[in-house]
Amino acid sequence: MSWSVVDIAAIAGAGPGGAVRFVRRELGVEAFGINWFDVAPGQAGPEHDETDTGQEEVNVIVRGSGIYRIDGEEVPFTAPMAFRFDPETKRQPVAGTDGFSMVAVGARRGSYDPRGPF
Repeated sequence: MSWSVVDIAAIAGAGPGGAVRFVRRELGVEAFGINWFDVAPGQAGPEHDETDTGQEEVNVIVRGSGIYRIDGEEVPFTAPMAFRFDPETKRQPVAGTDGFSMVAVGARRGSYDPRGPF
C-alpha cells in the first residue's frame, strides 16, 4: 500500500496511565519512530535517554504546558513548542495543571538524507 491513515483517538493507550499511542506501529512506518502522548495534569513521564538506540528525538508539544527536566535543568513549555534531543540527553516531561499532548519523532542520527534547500 502506498499510504496509510489512523485516527489517533482509536489507538489504545499504553504505558503509564495509558499516555502513549503507538502511531508508528499503526501506520506501518519503517523509517522513523513516531508516537502520540496525552499526559494527565501533574503526571511525570519516565526520565530516559536514547543512548542505547542512538536515536535523535524531536518532541512537538501540541497542547497544554508543563516543564521538561533536561540534564538536571527545568525548562518550562507551552504549546506550540518543539524540543530536539541528542541520544544521550536525559529528559523527563512533567505535565502542568492542564496536562499536555505531544508528538514524539525519532530516528538514528545520520539516517536522514537531506534534499533541497529546506
